[in-house]
Amino acid sequence: MFEHIKRVPGDPILGLIEAFNKDTNPQKVDLGVGVYQDARGNTPVMRAVKEAEALLLRQETTKSYIGSHGDPRFGKVTLELVFGSDSAVLEADRASATQAPGGTGALRLAADFIHAQLPGRGIWVSDPTWPNHLGIFQAAGLEIGKYPYVDDDNRLDFDAMLDAIKRIPHGDVVVLHACCHNPSGFDLSRAQWREVMEVLQERELLPLLDFAYQGFGEGLDEDAYGVRLLAENMDELLITSSCSKNFGIYRERTGCMIAVARDREQMDNVRSQMAIVARENYSNPPAHGGAVVTEILESAELGAMWQEELKDMRDRINGLRRDFVEALSPHGLADRFSCIAEQRGMFSYTGLSAEQVEALRAEFGIYMVRTGRANVAGLSSDNLSYVAGAFAAVST
Repeated sequence: MFEHIKRVPGDPILGLIEAFNKDTNPQKVDLGVGVYQDARGNTPVMRAVKEAEALLLRQETTKSYIGSHGDPRFGKVTLELVFGSDSAVLEADRASATQAPGGTGALRLAADFIHAQLPGRGIWVSDPTWPNHLGIFQAAGLEIGKYPYVDDDNRLDFDAMLDAIKRIPHGDVVVLHACCHNPSGFDLSRAQWREVMEVLQERELLPLLDFAYQGFGEGLDEDAYGVRLLAENMDELLITSSCSKNFGIYRERTGCMIAVARDREQMDNVRSQMAIVARENYSNPPAHGGAVVTEILESAELGAMWQEELKDMRDRINGLRRDFVEALSPHGLADRFSCIAEQRGMFSYTGLSAEQVEALRAEFGIYMVRTGRANVAGLSSDNLSYVAGAFAAVST
């Protein structure tokens, strides 16, 4: 039966891990894989997470299922993290949380919900966007369109973006990166968010906000500006939240699908359908990561510890951005790559071509995605000069 099955190429980003591990260059640098790394190249377990896990080890009494919507406590703390504890949206019971296996699982829930409940609606993503957006939405049977986001000079092309959204058919779904755009690192300003909202309202478009990096850009509340603006001023939207990055629990697969409706009755209708979608996908989400997040956010002490650790991670990344541009200055490239200091989050769209990326890998052992996306967290004070020199060598 399997004779007709053909081999397909592996995931290009995950393939970088294997290639990097095999590389014998003592100066090799991993700027490819999308996880946070500290100055030693490790992806650490946060102290707040370890403390929460120790509490769970002593207190946990069951390994039973937690239901298709997940742990209600996790849903509550996630909604408050996303919208703020004093949110009018929460006060009006307009939002519903469905725990999911990571932000990826939440996106699949959203896609299947759209396919089943909003048949015929297209879904529009930025160009570029996270590559797995395309795979998830295609697998769910959605028709995908693209709107421009980065221009040929490697800058946010907001005018082209807004003009394209104005032409999207009424009622379609628009995917927006809430903060720390992946892969470009270019985020919308508050004024630009308001302009986008006006177009969404005029065209009666449904926003789907991918909120994978809350706290990695400017701060927990600052990064939520676009999400909260749309939730407070629009009747309906979908939000996919991830705990992988800001809690550093990548392998625990912890995320949340949030639906915002016009009122509580409509929200309850949507929530009932979300339970079915979850049931048909994976029945129940994994519990451990959500329990860790709940312990942290319900504790004043652990919550403060976590926020301080998250701030350190954010400050380190933003500092590396500035330091790398400064390291490029002696090579006369500071202006060309100044956008790196302006971008936010772990990723930077460097503007390097696929050929230049391949040269970095072959000649210097520096690993990046072929699109020119770099994980800034892979930089350190030890390799800044080396990477800057390599950029200069392939840019001439």
